[in-house]
Amino acid sequence: MDLPGFDLDRFVAATLAEDLGAAGDITSAAVIPGDARFTGVMASRDAITVAGLPIAAAFFRALDPAVTIERLVEDGARVAPGTELLRVAGLGRALLAAERSALNVVQHLSGIATLTRAHADRLLGTGATLLDTRKTLPGLRVLEKYATRMGGATNHRMGLWDAAMIKDNHVAVAGGVAEAVRRAVAAGIGQVIVEVDRVDQIEPALAAGATRLLLDNMDPPTLRGAVTLVGGRVPTEASGGVTLATIRAIGETGVTFVSVGRLTQSAPAADIGLDFTAT
Repeated sequence: MDLPGFDLDRFVAATLAEDLGAAGDITSAAVIPGDARFTGVMASRDAITVAGLPIAAAFFRALDPAVTIERLVEDGARVAPGTELLRVAGLGRALLAAERSALNVVQHLSGIATLTRAHADRLLGTGATLLDTRKTLPGLRVLEKYATRMGGATNHRMGLWDAAMIKDNHVAVAGGVAEAVRRAVAAGIGQVIVEVDRVDQIEPALAAGATRLLLDNMDPPTLRGAVTLVGGRVPTEASGGVTLATIRAIGETGVTFVSVGRLTQSAPAADIGLDFTAT
């Protein structure tokens, strides 16, 4: 998995500590013999795009280092309902204790990947690239943006540090689009993305040194006119209110990118189950 800057071991340990607390899994300790061994199969109940299986495996290994794990599909795969994703075999108590954490992550990330794939499919043939946004849960950004990649998107900014994005509040304080861009350029920032919600802001932003324009909440005819006005001088990004119903028309306007916050903000969890049997 490509998770730059993400401490997977720490994440797994903290997640398990939250779930187990000081007493551990008191139900399994009372009901399941200490030497009992289980096998389990994780399977999808819907058609999904898979993401997060290596993280699920890390949860099981954390509680049973000798566990046997077989990944049956790779992250990014599209699978049909009933597809087996992962098989595990090991100590029953350990597998039960890790079950919820493993499922939560795979369901959440696969939900994001599945919704992303649906949006990416709608853009096919338009020439536009699908982007995610920073609308992620605190602490889960790297994982959620990994899931969008598995669904066919390209990551936008990972944080506030990797590119300037001048928005309406920056413009209001600076006194105008051109002045806000000028200040960012003067600060030595290489990538200066500027949000514009009116066509008359385009030329001042470009003249001041913008390297990308975010065309915010514009309908397809307005977007098409804006793209024509930009004339390929910088990449263009359509954003704001993009849905599965509208994304193709937006992509067909000629914009370089379409960014969609709902990929991470509104994705429903994928329906995935994990059933165990004693061995």
